[in-house]
This record gives sequence, C-alpha cells and structure tokens, in this order.
Amino acid sequence: MDNIRFVLIVVLSMIIVMLWQAWQQDYGPKPEIAATATEIPAISAVEEDLPEASSTIGSQETVQPAESAEKSSSVPSLEVHADKVITVTTDVYRLEIDTRGGTLRNLDLLQYPVDKDNPEVVVRLFSSSEEKLFLGQNGLLAASGSRAAADHHTVFTADQDNYRMSEELNILRIPLTWTDNKGLQVRKIFVFTRGSYLIEVQQQVINNTGEVWQGRQYSQLLRKPFKDANGNTFIRTYAGGVVYTEEDKYQKISFDDMEDENLNITTKGGWVAMIQHYFAAADIPPADEVNHFYTKKLPDSRYVIGYYSPVNSVQPGSEVTLTTRMFVGPKLQPVMEKIAPGLELTVDYSWLTFIGKPIFWLLNKIHSLVNNWGFAIIGVTLCIKLLFFKLSEASYKSMAKMRKIQPRLKQLQERFADDRQRFNTEMMAMYKKEKVNPLGGCLPILVQIPVFISLYWVLIETVELRQAPFILWIQDLSTKDPFFVLPVLMGITMKIQQSLNPAPIDPVQAKVMKMFPFVFTVFFMFFPSGLVLYWVVNNSLSIIQQWYITKKIEAGEKV
Repeated sequence: MDNIRFVLIVVLSMIIVMLWQAWQQDYGPKPEIAATATEIPAISAVEEDLPEASSTIGSQETVQPAESAEKSSSVPSLEVHADKVITVTTDVYRLEIDTRGGTLRNLDLLQYPVDKDNPEVVVRLFSSSEEKLFLGQNGLLAASGSRAAADHHTVFTADQDNYRMSEELNILRIPLTWTDNKGLQVRKIFVFTRGSYLIEVQQQVINNTGEVWQGRQYSQLLRKPFKDANGNTFIRTYAGGVVYTEEDKYQKISFDDMEDENLNITTKGGWVAMIQHYFAAADIPPADEVNHFYTKKLPDSRYVIGYYSPVNSVQPGSEVTLTTRMFVGPKLQPVMEKIAPGLELTVDYSWLTFIGKPIFWLLNKIHSLVNNWGFAIIGVTLCIKLLFFKLSEASYKSMAKMRKIQPRLKQLQERFADDRQRFNTEMMAMYKKEKVNPLGGCLPILVQIPVFISLYWVLIETVELRQAPFILWIQDLSTKDPFFVLPVLMGITMKIQQSLNPAPIDPVQAKVMKMFPFVFTVFFMFFPSGLVLYWVVNNSLSIIQQWYITKKIEAGEKV
C-alpha cells in the first residue's frame, strides 16, 4: 500500500460521503410524522408561538401564556403585522422593528454583500418574507392572576419611525411604550452599539396598579428552514438550531429534532441560537440567571427556539428592568468569544473542534502579519508540514524502499503467477530481508488525517475568508477558481506525486490509479479556491521532500 493511494482513497471517501449527504438532504426520504392518538386542542394565532411557561423556576407561581392585551377577534396567522414599522440604521445594521410586539425583521448586514461585484445588495439575516421567514421576538408572560403584559403581539407606540446612528453617536436607543391604561406600563428599549453585532433589549415594567405584578420575560427566534440558494453542491454546512449549556455544552437541535420533540431544559446561563453558513442569531440570557430553554414546531413549517426567565415580581408603585441580549451577525470567533461562553462554537468544526480551533488561531495570527488570507493559508500549510516533517519523512523513506524493490516484486509476481499463497510468502520474506514495512507509508499519514480534515472545516466555516481576495485572478477564496488554474495545478502535482511512488503490481489497479489525478481535478474545480490552494501548496512541499528522500534511497545513501 503506498502513500498517495491511501491519501486518494481517504479524500475520495470524504467526497462520496459529502455527495451522499447532499443527495439525502435534497432528495432523500423525509421522516414520517406519527399520528397522535388524541386530538390536539386548537391554539389561536396569537398564542401558538408563545412559550408555554407552565412550569416554575424558583417560584411556586404558575405562569401561563397571557392573552394579548391587543388581541382582536380576527388575528392574521402571519407573524409580521407591520402596524407601524420603525427603520433603524447603524454602522453595521439596517433593520426594521415592527411596533406590534417590537419584532426585529428585515435585518441587513451592511458590511457583508451577497455578491462581491454588487456591494449594494447585502446579506439579509432576519426576514419578513413568507419564504425566508426569520424573526427576533421577545416579550413578557404574566403570571396567573396578574394583569396581561406586553408580549410580541402587543402593539407599542413609538416616538418616531426612523432612527440613524450619526457619526457622533456610539450608542443608539430606540424606545417603545405600551400601557393597559389601568396603571401597568411597559417600556421596551433596544440598545445598539457602534461596531457591535450585539443588541441589548431592556423591558421596563412600571407598576402603578396598586397590586403586585408577576411574570417572566422571554426571547425567541422564529424561522422557516434555511435554504442556501447560492450554496455549493459539494459543500454542505449545518443550518438549524443550537443550544449551549454548562452541563452539556454545545448541542445541535435540528428542525427534524424540533419536529419530533420539544426542547425542555432548565439551566443557568447558556444561550440558544439559529445558525447557518457564516452567520448566526443567538438569544443570550443573563449569565447568573436560571432560565428555561424551549423549542416549538408551528404550522406552515415554522420553528421556534428561545428561553424564558424565572418569575419576577414588581411591587405596586415600583418598576423592574428585565434585560436580555441578542447576537445577530457574522460568526467572527474573536468577537463571539467575548460575548458569551461557547458562542464561538457556532463556527462548527464538527467533532474535530479541539484541533480546528488551534488551526484557526494560527491562521488568524499569520493573517495579522501578512494581511492576506491566501498567504495565511500558505503559512498554515507550511507550519503543518513542519509539524509532521518527521512523520512524512518516515513515510517517504518507506515508499522509497518499496519503489526500490518494486522490480523484484514484479519478478516474484510473474514467477508465482499461479500460486498466490507462495507469492505472498515470498513477498513478506523480501520485506523482512530488505527491512521494508508495507504499512510504513500509510501509518504516518493516518496520524495526519484528523489535522487535514480539521483544516478543511476551518477553511469552509471561516467567515473571514468569505469574499477574501488572494492575488491576480483569485478574488474570492470562498468560491471556486473562475479559470480553474488551481485545480489543474493540483491535478499536476498529484500526478507528479504518483510518479514518485511505486506503481501497483496489479495492472488493473495501476490503470485505475492513473485516473485519480484527472478525477480529482474535476472534483476540485467546484471546491472553494482557498481549499484548493492548500492542496496545491501541500502537494508541492510533499513532492520536494519525497523527491529528495527517494533519490537518496535509490542512490544507496543514508538520509
């Protein structure tokens, strides 16, 4: 077994798995929903997307979804009502706040164009369109016996319908107000900070009713399943819900999981989120609070993930401010690490996160020196090559020895063509005599495979590489090479590597192996150019090292 054959088989297996996952995702059978034995009571359009806070957290008071103070006899089923829309513009956002509930919608990320050639059209994360529905909702749940407060269906009033963060402002506040005209007032204030993708939501409950008000705050994300129209057929990343707790850490809650069972977790701190490739929206409760995390499956393929707080009491003549935070933006790891524990894990390196995070750290450090992500990828490739230099050397030595005895193995095969068992016996005897380990070329490379896979995920998931230029014709490392130069170079380097390895003794296998460079060249034509750049540089460095060792071994010199 030779080195290049082993690497090619592993990489081909990865591609086959990715293609199978993509096929299953698009065309595979969908899970059947089991019919329930009892009929589920109908839920009104106002109440169906409210959290069912029927359990208690740190209080004996039972809290039920309060009927909206503004509920009418005929309520539309769509969440976006737009009685009045407030437009907000900061240095990083352009968004709308619906005065019905203070719902965040149509949130554009001003620094992230959809297409590099058309910077005016930017990524929209929250959306009010029925096809791409994605909303940020929050409100209050009144306790049983307390007055109904403002949930995300309640109509607020606003001082103005347009807010813009001017050059001299670092903090922008948007206040909304609601009152039941009987002494209970709620002021909801959205706080935006310059340069930040973190939104603070303050809900001030002012109680002038003459009786104690009790209730919880909640915050949730509602969306339809995300479909990336511009996605790469060969590159599929996770899109769905995630939850982080101190007990179980980072967990994915897919839309299928929400379909099967509601999330029901009580925990201190943590956060919940909806993520997609490069971007995320997360609800982050106060870290010192014990909160309840939940999910709900709603009609029309809508899904909710969120949390609600413990019961809070507001005495007559006093007020209480309940605060939550929302992160809505690109998955920038250095930024997210400072916001909440584990939030940077939304940059999903799969089960190899413990390797992927150090690789990203190295990539980021090199970029800070060279200020070019393409050269940073080359730098990381060099560092990884140096790290495994001795392992590669051992592998190439073994391959050089195998190459040296290849003519004699061929003679053995011809001599014992009709006696396979005798051929195997003589071959193992030759390996022992020449001190050749047939697995010597594979085992060292086996150790390196987790690092290669981790680097693959780092380059796929890193938003900083999105639309990042390299040099000349490569102006976006996250998309395929427009002229296919890098894939062709990768195929050439793979062919050169093959020539440095012993050819398989089996002629059929030898012909199949000769096809691999061409097959992989076609595959890599559709891969992000940042990934192909890594393979070209890695192959080139391997060729230099292997050529040197092979020449020394064949010349009978000690390496």
